[in-house]
Amino acid sequence: MPSAPSNRPDRDETPVRDRGDACPGALRLHTADDGALARVRVPAGVLSARQAYALADAAERLGDGALDITSRGNLQLRGLGRGCGGELAAHLDAAGLLPAPAHERVRNVVASPLSGLDGRGHLDVQPLVRELDALLCASERATALSGRFLFALDDGRGDMAGLGADVMLLAEPGGARVRVLLGEQALEVGTQDGARALLLAAEAFLDAADAGGTRAWRVRELPPAYTVSAAELSRRAAAAGVAVLASHGASASDRSGRGADADVGPPARGADAEPATAGAGLPEGPGGPSPARARDGAPSGGPAVADASATAGAGAPAHGPEQGGGTTASASGVVHASGGPTGPWPGPGGEPAIPVPGVVDGPAGAVSLHVGVTLGRMRVAQWRLLARTAETYGTGELRVTPWRGVVLPGVSGALLPALADAGLVTGPDSPWVGVGACTGRPGCAKSLADVRADATARVAAGAGGLPVYWSGCERRCGHPRGAWVDVVATGEGRYDLTAPGVPRHTVPLTELADALAAARSNSTDPTERPTK
Repeated sequence: MPSAPSNRPDRDETPVRDRGDACPGALRLHTADDGALARVRVPAGVLSARQAYALADAAERLGDGALDITSRGNLQLRGLGRGCGGELAAHLDAAGLLPAPAHERVRNVVASPLSGLDGRGHLDVQPLVRELDALLCASERATALSGRFLFALDDGRGDMAGLGADVMLLAEPGGARVRVLLGEQALEVGTQDGARALLLAAEAFLDAADAGGTRAWRVRELPPAYTVSAAELSRRAAAAGVAVLASHGASASDRSGRGADADVGPPARGADAEPATAGAGLPEGPGGPSPARARDGAPSGGPAVADASATAGAGAPAHGPEQGGGTTASASGVVHASGGPTGPWPGPGGEPAIPVPGVVDGPAGAVSLHVGVTLGRMRVAQWRLLARTAETYGTGELRVTPWRGVVLPGVSGALLPALADAGLVTGPDSPWVGVGACTGRPGCAKSLADVRADATARVAAGAGGLPVYWSGCERRCGHPRGAWVDVVATGEGRYDLTAPGVPRHTVPLTELADALAAARSNSTDPTERPTK
């Protein structure tokens, strides 16, 4: 098995920042060609139905009537009118979506979206997410984090390892211990101390960034001489009263999200008596990577991470800004979501960790739904339908995923046909599974094509094969990690196409469907690095 993606620093480049990051937020709007853009951070993508309705109302009244899901499971409103910032802020605050205005851009937290729902993983990480968010919002030091810094909490199934987080928590077998990774260093602490250890690691990064003088935004940008050691992490933890059970350099199994045990078994009960049920995205918009760095981020052919192919959108970005397999059928013919079609981290039954659209089976007959969102963009009518379904038939909660999907806890498969009729992706056989795109024209001034229209016209090309991601320019905003087919507009009706085993070459739009089909079905080992 190839080594897994990690949050290790990128030693090939140590940028020196001469400004703070320009990442948009709910209070700091970004001006685009189609109006202002607001990004609402939603830790672990968890929303109440009431909050979902509030977002739909805001998009309809103030924006373009749609919501975008980003590759970190956050939500974006586009087409906002001038001067609406104050009204939007008041609306979000009333819905409980701005608990700490000074911290609203640093609440970048992703977590295993099926944690606590499907009986897999080593513990339910959702309580730790809530604790981390409360700690972040109470920490004055945390306001210095960039809007690009990312926390991830993986319940042991390995689904977060491909998102390139700066600080990552990995649950250990039994649920009593967790590992906290910062770059190449790892600490083992009790689960009850996991959230505090994550914040301590982030604060250690901030001190190292200050000492290094480069104003680093991400862990991988720290100069080698200023990376944080395991000994320093242990010292800080001890000073804060956190008991360190072990510390060491992060191994490949740590970074894969598999921890010390390759088998993620059924739920266990953690030592803290709480039931234990159950990776480098940069934000979208200004301040994205340079074209040279974006080209370096073309499909690396690294491990075949299931970031992109698991749902209707391609997965989390490696260098580009945040944009917006193992399935079985029941006797009723309903597709059950047990894992994505690709990915190096199988679950206990051999299925990959990332869920596909369909029914999510849980312990004792419990079920949930996971639906995909075409190109990560929903009209408010679709969003309201999801909120109403969660409120009426489920727990009243929605979980937005980094793979441009939405999980509805407690909702049965009987609701899938109505969701499919509304244009949502409800099964793994949809041609939209594994297809993603940036905003493109007309919303982005840098885009050289209307990539969403071009992707829609060719969605069936190579369906079921490698993920494909359409980009309007060399920045490749929101592109997935791992192996994928890279399609980049060059202008004048042409695209550059690159894939594992397929050198970069220019293809006219009229021939692109055939080229895509061939590239997505290429049998080349996806761990091979493609020639560009």
